[in-house]
Amino acid sequence: MKRLFLLALAFCSLAHAQQSTLDAVRARGTVACGTNTGLAGFSQPDSKGVWRGIDVDVCRAVAAAVFGDASKVRYVPATTQQRFTALQSGEVDLLSRNTTWSFSRDAGLGFNFTGVNFYDGQGFMVWKKLNVKSAKQLNGATICVQPGTTTELNLADYFRANRMTFKPVVIDKLEEVLNAYFAGRCDVFTTDMSGLVSVRGSRAPNAAEHVILPEIISKEPLGPLVRHGDDRWFDIVKWSLYAMIEAEELGLTSRNIDEQARTSKDPSVQRFVGASGDLGKMLGLDNRWAFNIVKQVGNYGESFEANLKPLGFERGQNALWKDGGLMYSPPIR
Repeated sequence: MKRLFLLALAFCSLAHAQQSTLDAVRARGTVACGTNTGLAGFSQPDSKGVWRGIDVDVCRAVAAAVFGDASKVRYVPATTQQRFTALQSGEVDLLSRNTTWSFSRDAGLGFNFTGVNFYDGQGFMVWKKLNVKSAKQLNGATICVQPGTTTELNLADYFRANRMTFKPVVIDKLEEVLNAYFAGRCDVFTTDMSGLVSVRGSRAPNAAEHVILPEIISKEPLGPLVRHGDDRWFDIVKWSLYAMIEAEELGLTSRNIDEQARTSKDPSVQRFVGASGDLGKMLGLDNRWAFNIVKQVGNYGESFEANLKPLGFERGQNALWKDGGLMYSPPIR
């Protein structure tokens, strides 16, 4: 009986392993995408319940590539503590949730980061009334921070390196962290600079009462990630992101891609839109996979302009490489 049970267990495990993520996604009819519980500009539902943000656009790009329909996404909000379990357990197919690419997450947790969709760094926001001009003046401060984040580790490292002390107020949910900070329970709120700009612009009762200090204390390359062990799905998510970046460099937008597909003689454009070559087939997708991404979601610049520009973000290091930034796609050929 025990032997039969073990054989049955092994058979079930083998059957599960043989079903690729792409097969599971197609059978389900949607991409299950892990997102933030709500961070303006990155992933947050609008007043009509429609999810928007640059992380959301990665999810939509993957759906456009797989189904030819960017709307076929099921969003699964996850806290900083829940997000990795959701991906490891298979609850979500990818995590696109302002998550820092680090060695331990990549190698230790069994994930593959598929690229960077926002280059960031950790900073500090303080009440203006405290008259603090530099992070070096924060000795003894009470600081709000989320647990299970690179933010929490960087905070401890920075204060230790500068021989300062602080009093942490550690709260899991972003909404509750912000409530604590804006209620005055903390002198300081620390997270990635993108998060500071976002919450000051979208959550602060009076943005003028808060100052973002000049110091950036870490490297925080943010990007989508998938589980180890499924190279096909890894490739699909990776190249969906790169297609958005490459489209901006090629000058392809959601508004002009139809015309460019018909009239451009540029071989790079013809490959991109699926008019020549079999790039889509290499991914197990339709050859118009990249065309569908740009037509329905837009290029990286369009996503940035729509989601982050209204909050006061500048392109900076997230500009294309040819414009002095770090955004760079390997050749799609």
